[in-house]
This record gives sequence, structure tokens and C-alpha cells, in this order.
Amino acid sequence: MTGGAPGLREHGGGLLMVRSGKAGDFGSPAFLFVMTTGIVNLFGDITYEGGASINGPFMASLGASAAIVSVTAGIGEFLGYALRLPAGYAADRTGCYWLITFAGYVINLFAVPAMALAGSWQVAAALILAERVGRALRKPTVEAMLSYTTAELGKGWVYALNTALDEFGATLGPLIVAAVLLLKGDFRTGYACLTISAAAALVALVVARVNFPLPSSLDQGGTAPAKDFGTAYWLYMLAGALFAAGLMSFELISYHLTKAGVASEHWIPVMLAASTAFGVLANLAFGKAYDRTGLPVVIAAVCVSAAFSPFVFLGGFWLVLFGMLLWGVGYAIQDTLLKAIVAEVLPEGKRNFAFGLYYAGYGVGWLIGSVVAGLLYENSRAGLIAFSVLVQLASVPVFLLARRQESSR
Repeated sequence: MTGGAPGLREHGGGLLMVRSGKAGDFGSPAFLFVMTTGIVNLFGDITYEGGASINGPFMASLGASAAIVSVTAGIGEFLGYALRLPAGYAADRTGCYWLITFAGYVINLFAVPAMALAGSWQVAAALILAERVGRALRKPTVEAMLSYTTAELGKGWVYALNTALDEFGATLGPLIVAAVLLLKGDFRTGYACLTISAAAALVALVVARVNFPLPSSLDQGGTAPAKDFGTAYWLYMLAGALFAAGLMSFELISYHLTKAGVASEHWIPVMLAASTAFGVLANLAFGKAYDRTGLPVVIAAVCVSAAFSPFVFLGGFWLVLFGMLLWGVGYAIQDTLLKAIVAEVLPEGKRNFAFGLYYAGYGVGWLIGSVVAGLLYENSRAGLIAFSVLVQLASVPVFLLARRQESSR
């Protein structure tokens, strides 16, 4: 955008006020779109991360074993990633990205307060899977729409800023649930309270749709440099799958904290909140650093994340809390750095499909890792820790090889 007087620009059949000023300033349409979608995600994360903070103990209270909790979480994450492939493909083929986004958010959000009505672990497991399916439907479209702002604002910064708002909500959600439990409420009351944030997320999404009906008009050019899927893309997918296999779900972690007596029920959501709050800072730092230095930031962050499991599964309260901060770094990698990496190799005309396909591969890694983690937890805590550390570190050489392939294009 160039300087000059404010004016009007056609924007998906409507008119959008364009603020004068340099590209990427706080009043630019690109920045406002990133912030608006970030607010949607803030309320969304209050909802489903608040629910996730007690899913493990709640399922345990309904009679589920550690293996059932971990496998349910793993299948949910697998569906949450694998179904992004058909969702992204459908969005590219039909152009109905807003319709698909709305459908995904409705399922994603309202499956959480519905947990208050679950009478068995089987029903609770079905709702956990439904929440992940809804997330799968809307994720590729949101990531693709955000990609149109990356030429102006920077790949790392766009996803870092959006994710920071996302993670702020992920911090508030568990704290809200923890407050409910501290005030002598039960798990069902905690789930029911999250109806408010679910409704607020939908209102914010309507605002985004009304003000930015055609996000592609925000594109400043050069945001999808690849002509098709190259070797670097597939190697980045493999690296992401390896990383995902070692990044365990909070359902298994919270199950462990309950069964091992490391923390009482109301402290478990607080631990998740502390982890995600740390993740907010990590996301912003990683996003800015990635735009300046690139892959070395990813490698360093992976090495930090890989150290979380010994603290979480062997330590007492304070060591577990420290381990949860390292676990939060892992989610910052997932939510910011991996998106920025994929944005480097997006093929034009296939943005939604490319994000969906990437996360399908990521989901396969997550499913395999969750199944292995659940079985190892029941049989060998040392084996579980070794698996988590080694498989995350195995992603490092693959990331390096992918960047070499990308540089030689």
C-alpha cells in the first residue's frame, strides 16, 4: 500500500476503507484482518482449551483408562489434521471458504459445552472427536486466508500474532475452568460455562465475514511462490509428522497428573494455562525471529521442546510445571513456525489444499505418537520418555534437508 489520502477499494462485492500509510501499519486492512481472526480464535480457544484442560480427568471419572484417554486424543488429533485435506480441497474447488469456515467453527465450538451432558466415557469420547472434526474443517481455510497478508506483514509475524491471540484464549480457558472447580463447581459446570465464549467466537466470526468477504484482495503478491508441490514441501511434512509424534496431548498429561497425584483437580487447568501463557510469549518471539533468521529458530525451538517429557512424567509439582513450559514451546512451534514454513512453499491456486495436505501428514504422526504413548505409559514410563525425546529430535535433520532442497530450487 502506498501513502496518500484514504480511499475506497472494491472488496469482494463491497467497499473497504483503505487507510493511508506504510504497508503493515496497525491500520492496514491486512493487519485488521489478522487481528479480527485472532479475536475469533481467542474466544474459540477459551472454549476448547478450557474443555481440553479437564477432558482427561473427566473421562477418567467416567471409567476410561489411560490407554482409552490417549487413543481417543490421538484419534481426535488425527481426524483434526487428516480431515483438513478434504476440507482444503473442497474450499479450493468450490470457493466456499467462508461457508466451510462457519460450519467448522459451529461444530468445533459447541461440542465442548455439550460435554456437560455426557453420561459415559463413550459419549465424551465422541464429543472430543466431534470437536476435532470441526477444527479440521475450518483450519485450512483460516490459514489460507491469513496467508494473503504475509507479503505485507511477514510470514512469521502473521502467524505469530494470530496465534498469540489464540494462545491468550487458551490461557484464559483453563483458568476459567479452574475457577469453577475452585468454587466447588464440578466438571459439568465447567463445560457448561464455556457456552458463553463459544457464542462470542461466532459473533466475532460474523464481524470478520462482513468486513472481509474476500481476503484474497489483501494479497500484495508473492505469497504463494511455488508452482506445485516440490520435494521441500514433502520433507517439511515428514519433519512435522516426526515432531508431532513426540508432542503428547494434554489429555494424557492431565490423566498422569491425576493418577500420580502430582496435582489436585483445580491445579491441572492452571498448569495448562501457565504453559499456554508462556506459549504466547514464545509465539511472538519465534515469529519475529523467524522472519529475520529463518530455520535456525525452528531447530533451536525443537531441541527445547524435546526436553519436556522427563520433567512432566518423572518430576514433582514444580518440575512438572517447568516441563509444561517446555511443552508450551512445542505448541508454539506447531502453531506458528510450522505454518510459516509451509507458507514458504505454498503452490498458487492450491493454498487451502496445501495446508490441508500438510496437516494430514502431521496428523498421521500425531496418531502414531499418541497410540505409542498411551501403550508405553501403561508399560514403561522410561520408554515413553525416550520415545518422545528421540522422535522430536529426529525431525531436525529432516528440516535441514528440506531447507537445502528449497534453497536449490
